Amino acid sequence: MAEITLLEAVNLALHHEMTHDPNVVVLGEDVGDNGGVFRATVGLKDKFGVKRVIDTPLAEALIGGVAVGMATQGLRPVAEFQFQGFVFPAMEHLICHAARMRNRTRGRLTCPAVFRAPYGGGIHAPEHHSESVETIFAHTPGMSVVIPSSPQRAYGLLLAAIRSNDPIMFFEPKRIYRTVKSEVIDNGQALPLNTCFTLRKGRDLTLVTWGACVVESLKAASALSNVGIEAEVIDVATIKPLDMATITASLARTGRLLVVHEACQTCGVGAEILARIAEHDMCLLKAPPKRVTGPDTIMPYYRNEDYFMIQEEDIVAAARELVEGWK
Repeated sequence: MAEITLLEAVNLALHHEMTHDPNVVVLGEDVGDNGGVFRATVGLKDKFGVKRVIDTPLAEALIGGVAVGMATQGLRPVAEFQFQGFVFPAMEHLICHAARMRNRTRGRLTCPAVFRAPYGGGIHAPEHHSESVETIFAHTPGMSVVIPSSPQRAYGLLLAAIRSNDPIMFFEPKRIYRTVKSEVIDNGQALPLNTCFTLRKGRDLTLVTWGACVVESLKAASALSNVGIEAEVIDVATIKPLDMATITASLARTGRLLVVHEACQTCGVGAEILARIAEHDMCLLKAPPKRVTGPDTIMPYYRNEDYFMIQEEDIVAAARELVEGWK
């Protein structure tokens, strides 16, 4: 079985669900004729036609509003925003309507919509193409936030998101769209939402991360192993709602917590994880928890982008300080 990229896994999941559920429709800017800005929707229009693969105007507010309307009337729209930084014109529809539909109608209507967007830095694009603002949506009641970090998880989590009866923001780390490859079985088997995935077992440190930072975290864990530190690596995958049970169970074994995320530090999801540990599981800690995050600055232009992006060496240094400085 050939290995495929994360981008190809997204395309594979869309093909599968559209084949097996006629209510699934795809809409967004250039998703039809052009196959999407990153080609995630290549081939869908040829296979399913213009009634199910809809090229929209350059109007994100329209994309959000139409998707909400479709979802309340029996369809399962998968709406693509070309970049996470372009979502903001649609925020009224996402926050005020999609996320509140079930509550507002006392369950009479739901909003089974998926809002896809590439996100994060690392491709030398301007700042509004490179932001990591997942915490804004994680703070929204009624909205789930899913971030895959591998082709298998992109395929399985997107299937689960499309099948969900509530709205989901599905953010795809574009930095690893084509650089991470693995085998994916196109069997229609969804992965569980709201669940962390333990990618590597360890005894000395719990390393919690998501999105593209999973790549650097796994590399850092291998480097740490060479100096006798075994890090357990957890991919959060669904950052809202958080699966704290998996994180806490790991922390009970290791006693040390390091959270790594590309987004800015202030009010990031890492802060929420540390706060919950401080409130409920402080007794498990052998050392103060740490974060390795993006700085509280706007993403710089490409010549300075590497200064913003988290490097493997940053993670290794923080982990060694946690373990060696608190024995």
